[in-house]
Amino acid sequence: MKVKAIFNRDGGTFRTTDMEAYGRRVEEVFRGAGHQIEVVAVGAGDMRDMLERTCRRDDLDAIVAGGGDGTISAAAGVAWKNRMPLGVIPAGTMNLFARSLKLPLDIWKAPEVLAHGRIIDGDIGSADGRAFVHQFSMGLHARLVRFRESYRFASRLGKIGASTRAAIGVIFNPPDFEIEFDADGHRERRHVSAISVSNNHFGHATLMYADDVTSGHLGFYTAPPLKPAGVAKLAFDILRGKFRASPLITEMSAIAVDLHFPKVDRKINCVIDGELLPMGRDVALRIHPGELKLLVGNQ
Repeated sequence: MKVKAIFNRDGGTFRTTDMEAYGRRVEEVFRGAGHQIEVVAVGAGDMRDMLERTCRRDDLDAIVAGGGDGTISAAAGVAWKNRMPLGVIPAGTMNLFARSLKLPLDIWKAPEVLAHGRIIDGDIGSADGRAFVHQFSMGLHARLVRFRESYRFASRLGKIGASTRAAIGVIFNPPDFEIEFDADGHRERRHVSAISVSNNHFGHATLMYADDVTSGHLGFYTAPPLKPAGVAKLAFDILRGKFRASPLITEMSAIAVDLHFPKVDRKINCVIDGELLPMGRDVALRIHPGELKLLVGNQ
């Protein structure tokens, strides 16, 4: 294959990596496997433009994107729109999509797996047309991210500290709101503290990431209005990999989920693959089976 690798040098592990040495290693691995490869490292502000320009090229067989979950989500959205196969180098804090793809979380080991890998037809979700590879969420998660972003941090350890402070804030001030939804024709109104819609169901014994990204459905999860003790219990269930088994979670499977917020008259916050964004009163969530071409290992 002819491949271009694009690394976000401001993303996670790459901030403290010798990117010239890393680029040489990636070139060595891919060329050793018989591929042609170009490698470039750019700043976070230039990442999307580089992805867009690269994915429009007609002389490439695949791209490899390296960075945190936000970088990988952006790369997947661009690759999906341009029908360009995507490989992932996980350099973030959680690396949730890389976990779903069963890739090594060590940036030095992942290139070897990709260079000897294969291309599969993976699924991707969308929220009002915006791609997501992990999840769309509202309520508890959105409030957590909003609180965390109000704190300053400049390192992975600082981010963890900010997340801990934000989690404590959410526990003692959980959201409570009303939704109307249509999930594949099933219509209902619920009072909730949290909504999560995932690209395929989360695993049964994992952190909140899918075991398989080729099943062709959305996981739709809600939590009822929670008091502080309930939020703490749900957080504990998530940390021990028991989110789906939690008695606080109601789960459905769907191809299309339409959300409506009847008592909202302004923009509200959601989180798409870790990024806090404003949304309106109506959100259309869809799964696009097999539309994201993915370079994965041969397992």
